[in-house]
Amino acid sequence: MKRHAFILKLFVAFLSRCKGGVCPPTMLQSAVAVVAPGRTNSIIVGVAGLEAVLKEREARSVSDCLTTPLATGGSRNVLPRTRGREARSVSDCLTTPLAIGGSRNVPPRTRGREARSKATASRSDCNRRQPLCAAPHPGPEAVVCRPHPAFTLVELLVVIAIIGMLVGLLLPAVQQAREAARQMQCSNHLRQLGLAALNVESSVRTLPSAGWGHTWMGDPDAGMSWGQPGNWHFTLLPALEQNALFQLPGDGQVPESPTDTAKKNGTIVLETPLSVFYCPSRRPVTVVTTAGYTLSNSTQPTLSAKGDYAANCGAYAGGSGYYSNMKTPVADIVTMRKENRWMNLSQDYTGVIYQFSKVAIGQIRDGLSNTILFGEKGLDTQFYTTYVYEGSYIWGEDCAEYCGENHHKSLRSTYGGYYTGNNFTESTYRHPKQDRSGYPACGEVFGSAHAGAFGITLCDGSVQRLPYSVSSEVFHCLGNKADGKSVALPQ
Repeated sequence: MKRHAFILKLFVAFLSRCKGGVCPPTMLQSAVAVVAPGRTNSIIVGVAGLEAVLKEREARSVSDCLTTPLATGGSRNVLPRTRGREARSVSDCLTTPLAIGGSRNVPPRTRGREARSKATASRSDCNRRQPLCAAPHPGPEAVVCRPHPAFTLVELLVVIAIIGMLVGLLLPAVQQAREAARQMQCSNHLRQLGLAALNVESSVRTLPSAGWGHTWMGDPDAGMSWGQPGNWHFTLLPALEQNALFQLPGDGQVPESPTDTAKKNGTIVLETPLSVFYCPSRRPVTVVTTAGYTLSNSTQPTLSAKGDYAANCGAYAGGSGYYSNMKTPVADIVTMRKENRWMNLSQDYTGVIYQFSKVAIGQIRDGLSNTILFGEKGLDTQFYTTYVYEGSYIWGEDCAEYCGENHHKSLRSTYGGYYTGNNFTESTYRHPKQDRSGYPACGEVFGSAHAGAFGITLCDGSVQRLPYSVSSEVFHCLGNKADGKSVALPQ
C-alpha cells in the first residue's frame, strides 16, 4: 500500500509540472525530488530503463513492418519508385506518440481514434501502391496488403455462357421485329400502288391495262388507257411522282415508229428499278437478267428492273384469249389502235387489269372493298434473279417490268375452281402460296416471301393481309369484279 501511495504521489507531482500535455525528462526529476528527496537517483535509473524497453519495442515493430517474408524466406523486392512511398506509408503507420518524452501534441482521448484512422489510410494506400502483399503483424496499426481482384477462368466461362444464352434468346425477337418492319414497308408499297391506280382512273376514267404484249415498251405519247403499249407499272409512273421517267422515251411519234433517241431512252427506263415495286423481304432493289427479246419500240437490255407485285386479272377458265392475243402480229395491233378498235378480252378475264383492258370503277359491281386490285405475287426462290425455259413454259421472269404482259409477269389469277349452279368445285392449283424452292409449281399464283399471309390492295385503296389458308371459293370470288357473290374477307 505504501508503494502504491508513493507511485500515486509521484504521478500527481509529475502531471502537475507538465504544461500543454508535453512532459520532458527534467520535469520527472523535479517531481521525484518533491515526493522522495532521498531516492532521486534510483528512481531516475528505473525510469531510464523503462524508456529503453519502450524504444526497443518500437524498433522491433518498425523492423517487422519493413521486412515482408517471401515464399523463399527472402526480403521484399520493391521497385525503386515505390520505396519512398512505402517508407512514408510505413512511417505514418508506425509512428505512435509515447506517454513519456513524446514529440507530438495529441490529446489522450483522441490517440486511439487517430491510430485507427491512420491504420485504415495506410492499408488503403498500401493496397493501391504496393505491387506485393506485406505479411500482417500484430498490433492495432498493422498494414495488410491484399492482391488486386481478378476473374478466374471458370468465372469468365460462366459469363460467356450467360451472354451466349441471352443472345440466343434475343436474336429471334430481333429478327421478328425486322420482319414486321419489312412487312409494314411492303404494305405501304401496296397502298401507294392502289392510290396511284385510282388517280389514273380518275384522270382517264379507266384503270391502267397490262399493255399490248412483251415486245412493246411503254410510250408516253400513247396515253394511259388501253392504247398504252407498256405495262401498268409504266402507266402508274406519273402518279408515283416519276413523271420524268415516264416522259423520257417520248418523241412525239406513234409507238410503232420510234426514233433512235426514243429507243435509247426507253432502254434507260427499262434499266431503272424503283423501290415501290419491290418487296423488301424478297430481294433488293436491283436489276436482274432479262431475255433477249426484240422490242418493237426500244432496245432490250441485258439487265432490267423487275417487280414483286401483280395486278388481279381475275378467274378465267382457260388461256385461249390471253395466249392468242400475246401472239397477235404487230400490224394487227397497230391497225386496231389506228381504228380505235378495242380488243375485248373481258370474256376470258373477270378481273380488273389485263391486256387491252379498260375497266372503270362503275364496272366493279361486287363492291370496291370486295374486289382485289393488286397483290404480292408468288415466286419460286430459285428464280428471284433468273429464269429457265422448259418447252413453251417459262420459270421466273424473262421480261422487263415496264414492257407489256408476258406469261403472267405482272398479272396473277384468282382462279380457285368453278361453279356448277350453286355448287363450287375447288381447284388448288392456283391457290396462294408462300415462296419456297420448287414451289409454287404454277407461275400464275399470288403469294409472297412473308410467313402466314400475303398483302393485297382492294379496289377502294385499302390494304389487307390475306392468309394462305383462305378458302378457294372466297379467293375465287374476290378476284371477280361482278359475279354477284357475297363474300367477306377472312379475319
